[in-house]
Amino acid sequence: MYIKRDESGQIEQVSREATVECREFVPPCSPELQSFVAEDDAENLALSKSDLAFVRVLEDVINVLMDKGVLSFTDLPEPAQQKLMERQSLRKRRNSVGLMSEEDNDTI
Repeated sequence: MYIKRDESGQIEQVSREATVECREFVPPCSPELQSFVAEDDAENLALSKSDLAFVRVLEDVINVLMDKGVLSFTDLPEPAQQKLMERQSLRKRRNSVGLMSEEDNDTI
């Protein structure tokens, strides 16, 4: 693997091939490289969790806009309509067997 270091000598970029930025070779089993990759994985996991929570926020905003008549369901593109219906259906099924908390149940 080829790396680029920042001013303090820490890895800031990794490439499988040598590039203009990544010129220093480091073996894939290097503890320093493994640590860098693990940090990146943790950041990606945190971002994914945030995305999942944000999806719920967007769904709630869409529902509020439709309830207030600002937006009609048919104003949404067909793929968005399908995804919204799928999520509402999944939430109703999940709620019917008592798997959701009261917080999750507030906008069905």
